[in-house]
Amino acid sequence: MKIWIFSKKHGMNTSKNKIADIGSDDPLDKLIFEKGLRIKNVIIDEELDLIGIILNTGKILETKISLYPRLKNATEKDLQKWNLIGNGVGISWENLNENLSMKGFIQTVAINEMLEHLEASVISPRASA
Repeated sequence: MKIWIFSKKHGMNTSKNKIADIGSDDPLDKLIFEKGLRIKNVIIDEELDLIGIILNTGKILETKISLYPRLKNATEKDLQKWNLIGNGVGISWENLNENLSMKGFIQTVAINEMLEHLEASVISPRASA
């Protein structure tokens, strides 16, 4: 597996990008680094407390902005100043000193969806036979 490593110096991306061979059994790493899953676009709606990513597969993943303190406290103008990093494996808000990896975003979405599912089943458990 090849992973891009980006050098940062004084908060700026240098042009000395390297590729590292790293083997991983992690299914998300395989999707991202072997299968080429990438972020194509970012959707932000502060009023709805929503941040979404559009993947190169056409899938849309969304979660709450309020889960990320720096984004939660940012102005709408600052929220819109994002850039894709690592050829679409992450999002950066340089002016907010915030970076989100696609892997971390997927994990956050999955965990929150599962928690919502579990909470709903505790609130209204199925009748036992």
